[in-house]
Amino acid sequence: MKVRINNIALPPDEQPGKEHIFAAAKIPVDKIKNISIIKQSVDARRKNNIRFIYSLLADVEDGYFISENNDVKVIKEVQPDITEAIKKYKTPPVIVGTGPAGLFCGYVLARYGYNPILIERGEDVDRRVESVNKFRQGGEFNAESNIQFGEGGAGTFSDGKLTTRINDFRCFEVLKTFCEFGAPEDILYTAKPHIGTDILRSVVKNMRGEIIRLGGKVIFNSKLTSVSHNGKLLGIDINGQDMPCEALVLAIGHSSRDTFEMLMGKGVFMEPKAFAVGVRTEHEQEFINRAQYGEAAGHPNLKAAEYFLKYNGDKHSCYSFCMCPGGEVVEATSEENAVVTNGMSAHSRNGRYANSGIVVTVSPADFGEKPLDGIMFQRKLENKAFLLGGENYYAPAQYWGDFDEGKKSTGDIVTTYKRGVAGADMHDLFPQFIIDTLCDGMRLFDRKIKGFAGKKVPLIGVESRTSSPVRITRGEDFQSVGVKGIYPCGEGAGYAGGIMSAAVDGIKVARKVMGNI
Repeated sequence: MKVRINNIALPPDEQPGKEHIFAAAKIPVDKIKNISIIKQSVDARRKNNIRFIYSLLADVEDGYFISENNDVKVIKEVQPDITEAIKKYKTPPVIVGTGPAGLFCGYVLARYGYNPILIERGEDVDRRVESVNKFRQGGEFNAESNIQFGEGGAGTFSDGKLTTRINDFRCFEVLKTFCEFGAPEDILYTAKPHIGTDILRSVVKNMRGEIIRLGGKVIFNSKLTSVSHNGKLLGIDINGQDMPCEALVLAIGHSSRDTFEMLMGKGVFMEPKAFAVGVRTEHEQEFINRAQYGEAAGHPNLKAAEYFLKYNGDKHSCYSFCMCPGGEVVEATSEENAVVTNGMSAHSRNGRYANSGIVVTVSPADFGEKPLDGIMFQRKLENKAFLLGGENYYAPAQYWGDFDEGKKSTGDIVTTYKRGVAGADMHDLFPQFIIDTLCDGMRLFDRKIKGFAGKKVPLIGVESRTSSPVRITRGEDFQSVGVKGIYPCGEGAGYAGGIMSAAVDGIKVARKVMGNI
């Protein structure tokens, strides 16, 4: 039988073993066949007494009596109820987008023999990396294949975080699938799992290969240019060419603005959605490690420290977003004459600097009630950032001390943004309510992590793609309101926020496409 034992606290130097299970659950060592870690987290509340907190799964000799309590539970193994697919189509389902939502939707459909066709406007991941690196080093911008568009979606150039606030049993299915295709197995039990952009690229390629092996197709450099319907999907255009289609999954990502505009013009119902905008900031990773771990900072078993900070104002909140330990700030625009920042890190997280977005919530009350008003709000900020940076895709940057005092920063500002930065006054970039909320947030964060708002801490603009500004509204059957056969999916459609929730939504949408209720 299997027994779960929670809340085993050990110092960083000590690994969990059978003797710890005996101490916690009074199960004799000779009754325990083997153990595995099912969760590991760090308790850093007392800087002089850092502890790893483990949940362990023990295989215990059948028939041995287990005294259960809040931390010791016998696990009853239940076989999942797998419903067979029932809906049949004359043409294969088409999935637009190969981010986490599109990939997992395609993978599930391929496993059930639906031979899905995945359409991706950008390049395959290898060519995409070449295009991104060329731009970051000062070369030409590719509007169709960049940090937002291409195989793997925006998450391919990120920290590869696999944390999520959703509580869905499919989350473990997603983690196991990532491991099957090359992710490290520690993502199955660490409290804050991440893959890293380097490993995630290989995982994405391996998933693509399996989808193709199972009978699916993946077509790059191809964009959804039109849909036709009469309340029911009739067909689609890819690169202006007709393609028969009965089931269309829109996993288009949060930056496919031209696709949103096309769908709006074709009468697909959508609505505006709240998101957040702000800046990227950077600190020495050693500084963050000391702030979080105290004297234990630098211990070989403690990974690069993270943080999450939040300030709740009267009307708007400010919070840290997509914190990347040991990472770098990246060039994330998907449109010409615009500057957008984001963060990414490799699996090792061994870079000198930590970065995160410091962003302020905005809602339709701030930018307008029409479906595409949020996009216009984002675009205006991004075009302003382009001008402030010198119109060469340099990012405007400002020291926190200068931002707080409302004056332009001058001289060299050290950041990891490879394209380059230009000293600016970002009071010229943001509406006053964002400036005020950023200032209030940074002051609070400095009280929580002393030195966080140091005078020479850089702010790099603009962080504007935190989530989709649009929701393509769907009903309980997951089909677009008013257009049967269209399945809005993932973060771009407004139903997810990050790799995990997008992947889970892709699985759920695949089930609906197959006719499972």
